[in-house]
Amino acid sequence: MIRVEREGAVCVVSIDRPARRNALRPADLDALAAAVREASAPVVLLRGEGTAFCAGADLDVVSGLDRDGARDLAARGQRVVRAFEAADAVIVAGVDGAARGGGVEIALGCDLRVATPDASFAEPGVSLGLFGAWGGTARLARVCGESDAMDLALSGRRVDAETALRMGLVSRIVDDPRAVADEIAAHPPDALAALKRRMRDRDDVPTQEAREVEAFADLVAAHAEDIAASRRED
Repeated sequence: MIRVEREGAVCVVSIDRPARRNALRPADLDALAAAVREASAPVVLLRGEGTAFCAGADLDVVSGLDRDGARDLAARGQRVVRAFEAADAVIVAGVDGAARGGGVEIALGCDLRVATPDASFAEPGVSLGLFGAWGGTARLARVCGESDAMDLALSGRRVDAETALRMGLVSRIVDDPRAVADEIAAHPPDALAALKRRMRDRDDVPTQEAREVEAFADLVAAHAEDIAASRRED
């Protein structure tokens, strides 16, 4: 269900359940979190097989849950996105086809979201009397702004790649998300990891700035020869 393939500096993690539009069951969520935690490459490309990126939680599972089971499913999904945020690797969501509900939330946990022209996004949970519980209410407004986040969540409407780009839900529309992963992976892994940690820092600004100073100093020391060579070339 969750396939992992190391291809050079990029680890490709595929949700491989196309007959169910890559809908996720509890065990799949655990496997997805483990795949990212254990990725040995500096960049991870997350993708879905078939015509969907990810349809979110498997509704066959959801329909049979009691209150405790619902809590557990929500907690497992939240652990996935937290694992994405905590990983040293840069996680790129390559959205090709439908991202629905939890699929949008999984993408929100990634460091970068890129879409193909065939991508579409929706948070349809409200039509079932639900909402996104894999961190969607915490992250969607942070990424898109409150107005667009409210619109998506309250209407349940589907938006195409161009609209998602306007909202800031994705940063680019590309034919091949792998090209973006390769572009990022061409840079030094320690710089990528440091950039991710600093961008993900939610502490107060003075604390962030102090950490930024130290991280910058570490990188200058580590890459002194490359910096000097670049200066000579200029």
